[in-house]
Order: sequence, then C-alpha cells, then structure tokens
Amino acid sequence: MMNNLFSIFDPITSSFLSLNWMSSFIFLMFIPQIFWLSPYKYIQIWKLINNFILNEIKIPLIFKNSTNIMIFNSMFIFIMLNNFISLFPYIFNSSSHLSFSLSFSLTLWVSFMLFGWMNYSLHMFIHLTPQGTPYILMPFMVLIESISNFIRPLTLAIRLSANIIAGHLLITLMSQTANSLNMLFIIILIMLQAILLTLELAVSFIQAYVFSILSTLYSSETNYEIK
Repeated sequence: MMNNLFSIFDPITSSFLSLNWMSSFIFLMFIPQIFWLSPYKYIQIWKLINNFILNEIKIPLIFKNSTNIMIFNSMFIFIMLNNFISLFPYIFNSSSHLSFSLSFSLTLWVSFMLFGWMNYSLHMFIHLTPQGTPYILMPFMVLIESISNFIRPLTLAIRLSANIIAGHLLITLMSQTANSLNMLFIIILIMLQAILLTLELAVSFIQAYVFSILSTLYSSETNYEIK
C-alpha cells in the first residue's frame, strides 16, 4: 500500500529526475498515420471527434481562418489524449498538474489580453461595464469585471486539474480497499471500477472540450472586428 495517496501524481522518478513528464508525448503513437486506410474504424472515430470539435470551435471564433482553428483544435487533442493515456496503469498523469494546465491557460490569456488592449483599447474599457449598468454601480462593476478577468486563467487551469485529480483519487482509493475484501466484494469492486473508468473517459473528453471552448470564448471577447 502506498504511504502517500498523492504519490501517483509525483513527476520525480527513481533517478531524481522529472522524467515522468515524458509521458505527455506518449499519445503521439495513437495519432493515426496518413498511410492507414480511411475505412478503418479507429480512423472513423478519430475523424468523428475531430470534425465535432472543429465545428464547435468555429462558432465563437470571429476570425475563422485555419491558423486560429488549428491552435484550439490541437490544444483540445493534446489535452484529451493526455487525459486518456493517464488512465492506463503506471502512466504519469501530466494534466493533473497546474504547471501543465497553467502553461496553456496563462499563455493564451496573456496573448488575448495583449492583443485586445493593444488593438481595441476602447472596446476593452467598455467591456468592463456591462450594458445597462447604473452610473452609481459602474466603479464596482469595473472592479468585479477586472477581478473575474484576472482569475480566468487560474479557474481554467484548476477546473481541468481538479477534475482529473478527483477521478484518479477515487480509482486509487477503490483499489486500496481490495486487499481487505473477500472474493465476492472484490468482483463487485471491479465492476464499480469499470463503471468509474468509463465515467473518467467521459470526463477526460469533457474537460478537454470545456477547456478549448472557454479559450475560444475568451479569445472572441478581445476581438471586436465586425463579421
């Protein structure tokens, strides 16, 4: 039994190096190669997911060029596959670390803010006071909107990491109890773990989807070009 339940999230290996971060690129072997046949079922599933997220990303984006779409699509695929791969035994879960999720959310947020304030400063100031706000409440609304804007990258990162951590801890806790159970309860426990693992697969997809869609929404708020 593990002395520390959170040791499953430790990136340090036995050589005292953070080599576990290399697992973030294991997903590359799961990406279909171009020489595979299109009717193959794995390719069909991949295309279905890819087309779905592409259509969803295009909706909030103002500039629907290939560069903008591919940035968010690639980020979704990277996060989703890292979430999926981490469900396998003995594979380090990189997406549960804030250093992983913040590297995406903070970089995107800073980029959006710089772009918005440098190109649309007046609109960015107007955005701090929602339409219809009474004059007496405007100073408070500016403060509230500023705080909510500044905490966006943190909430985006914490949402992803917290949901992934919670699922992995539940699976680990259920595995720890198997040593003290008889055969009947072990069978029931395995069935419950299978159900929980299925739910975690859904959570892995949903969290990557939410992260990408919210990022596109934040980008659209800093771009005021007329469609």
